[in-house]
Parts: sequence; structure tokens; C-alpha cells
Amino acid sequence: MGKLMDVNELAAYLKLDKQTIYNWLHKKKISGIKVGRVWRFDKDEIDAWLKTRLVPAREEMDSKFDNKKG
Repeated sequence: MGKLMDVNELAAYLKLDKQTIYNWLHKKKISGIKVGRVWRFDKDEIDAWLKTRLVPAREEMDSKFDNKKG
């Protein structure tokens, strides 16, 4: 397990509001570890989750579209 971050640290890391983190937890968009009454987040898992959210560069998308045409 990597470094554990609290909600404040995760919000700063992702440059988001704390409430967004809580909303994502409620909607199960992001996972965390509840320790007592506080949430903790594994940085390695967050980084892996972020990689799944990558959007391909415009060139790659155009190339894929062109290949489907012909």
C-alpha cells in the first residue's frame, strides 16, 4: 500500500473541492478506506484510477476515426 492521504490532501492533489471527493465517495466513483469517522485514500490506487480516466489525444482519436472510414 502506498502513502495514505486524507480528504484534504486528496482534494489538493486533484485540485478539487473536498465536497467533490465526498460526492464521488457517495456515488462510488472513487474508493477509500474509512478509519473510524475519517476517510483515507491510497495514493497508488488513486494514481491507477486516474490512468483509467485518460482521454486519448486528439490525433489518436482522428486516426482511429479515419481508419474506420476506409
